[in-house]
Amino acid sequence: MSTSTITDGYRQSRIAGAVALVVCGWLAIVITLTFGATPGTSMAIVGPSSQALAVVARANGRILVSGDYVTIARSDDAGFVTRLYAAGALLVLDAEQAGGCSGLPPKSSLRAKRSNPSLG
Repeated sequence: MSTSTITDGYRQSRIAGAVALVVCGWLAIVITLTFGATPGTSMAIVGPSSQALAVVARANGRILVSGDYVTIARSDDAGFVTRLYAAGALLVLDAEQAGGCSGLPPKSSLRAKRSNPSLG
């Protein structure tokens, strides 16, 4: 094996480690900030939909949208995130901050339905 091959492998592992550290740090910050979300904020519950639906029901939330692995829910009561985790949620993120998921259809589809009544 040549020295350049060893050096390249070492450099790639350092880059992968740095990327993993940044992603883990970002995720820790996002999860921590979720606990400070105001009542009425949409939350994304990550995990199998059957488990997420049961978690939202036990936490007294309203389900807005449910997919295979992400469920968007909301509650007007304080402490919703804490109740979700206590009910067994795997991961809870602020849906509006994490990816713009509000549980509402995209504005472009609303405009299309308004301008073309045959769509909706």
